[in-house]
Amino acid sequence: MADYVIEMLHITKRFPGIIANDDITLQLRRGEIHALLGENGAGKSTLMSVLFGLYQPEEGEIHKDGVKVKINDPNDANALGIGMVHQHFKLVECFSVLDNIILGVEPNKFGFLQKDEARRKVLALSEKYGLKVDPDAIVSDITVGMQQRTEILKMLYRDNEILIFDEPTAVLTPQEIDELMQIMKNLAKEGKSILFISHKLNEIMSVADRCSVLRKGKYIGTVDIKDTTAEGLSAMMVGRNVNFHVEKKPAHPGEVVLDVQDMVVASKSHSNNAVKGVSFKVRRGEIVCIAGIDGNGQTELAYGISGLEPVKSGKILFNGTDIAHMPIRKRNTSGLSHIPEDRHKHGLVLDYSLENNIVLERYFEPEFTSKLGFLRTQNIRSYANRLIEEYDVRSGQGAVTVSRAMSGGNQQKAIVGREIDKDPDLLIAVQPTRGLDVGAIEFIHKQIVGLRDQNKGVLLISLELDEVMDVSDRILVMYEGEIVGELDPKKTTVEELGLYMAGAKRDEVKA
Repeated sequence: MADYVIEMLHITKRFPGIIANDDITLQLRRGEIHALLGENGAGKSTLMSVLFGLYQPEEGEIHKDGVKVKINDPNDANALGIGMVHQHFKLVECFSVLDNIILGVEPNKFGFLQKDEARRKVLALSEKYGLKVDPDAIVSDITVGMQQRTEILKMLYRDNEILIFDEPTAVLTPQEIDELMQIMKNLAKEGKSILFISHKLNEIMSVADRCSVLRKGKYIGTVDIKDTTAEGLSAMMVGRNVNFHVEKKPAHPGEVVLDVQDMVVASKSHSNNAVKGVSFKVRRGEIVCIAGIDGNGQTELAYGISGLEPVKSGKILFNGTDIAHMPIRKRNTSGLSHIPEDRHKHGLVLDYSLENNIVLERYFEPEFTSKLGFLRTQNIRSYANRLIEEYDVRSGQGAVTVSRAMSGGNQQKAIVGREIDKDPDLLIAVQPTRGLDVGAIEFIHKQIVGLRDQNKGVLLISLELDEVMDVSDRILVMYEGEIVGELDPKKTTVEELGLYMAGAKRDEVKA
């Protein structure tokens, strides 16, 4: 019999209106990297939350080392050596990195906190696994990539032997992803067992030993990676063949829709500016992509244009009007749409229903609010139902589902649908396919290209090199707050793009 360190047998977990896990059996071998693959809302995170004690299943049981165990909460999971890096970080934003890592397992002597000892262990782990962090940085001030590293270190600090990674690469740069893949391999060599949720088939093919596939809450099958292909896995996942190549006609750029001139945006985390005198143009009928390693000013650039952060100096001409100091609502009603980087912080009100989130930027329009100020609930529901159908947003109770209860991928699809359906003159899309499965990525890319073909402008900000190369018509590379290169995706290579992103090459950019 195989040496299974964890067995989840016939697990069923129900939520109002949906069976998230329907009689699923998953077996993890000691020292293996076992991938869990499925569409958004297939039940992957729910299944791992059952294993980590966040949810209790209605049916089924869990065995560790052949012995049945009861996991009532994450403390029980940690006691059994089970750790989890969550897709949406479980960090206290006003605490330091170090305080977050040791929270709940603080070292003490005679009742006094021994932070020096904890700091030494954290720094040793970060050095060993290439997870560079500043232990004293406040979590709210660091990049999402750094927050991800903090989550991983939090798990390693507890010496867990069964490691659950829920979409761990969704917020990492290509270089960080390569490093994490190597870290996972090293951990497996040390005897740790890893469950790895991912939508990225190339990552699964490169790092996993076996892969189990879920579809709509049901178990489809488990395959050895050496005996399958990325195409085979995608067909198992979505039930059809997926086109991995973005099909689009040549761009026909028209008049300038966005003209950024010498824009400066301050940094929250240090005294230097995050965006340093950046200038570029986006024309109608083209997709301009800002590429770069996370933390080089792309986030602040998007915040400055969308109004989430104040602009210190410079102009932002949108359809010829300077919007640098215009209120956010006025920018939105003037034809600007924004798919934000952080869907929880800036994309949704998590405790609102799905339908209310879908009209969040438009509820005051006559279609949704009467002259007396009352919401037209029937119109809101009809509109939400159309977008839910069109963008395949899966939720247990449809339009009235509380957004917090939805999977991350389906939250993302709701935001993308809301922003594209506004028929904007300019769409700022920051990591639009983060956390989406291959079928959803294929669909979203078609929508973005379709918007371009309707003579709209698209400013895409992405850390995914495949997305940068396949979707964009023009690539601008940001490094240390400046645009250091302009590249044609048809004439450049991933290697050349990587050199610009790392700051090894610079050229004179003429937008």
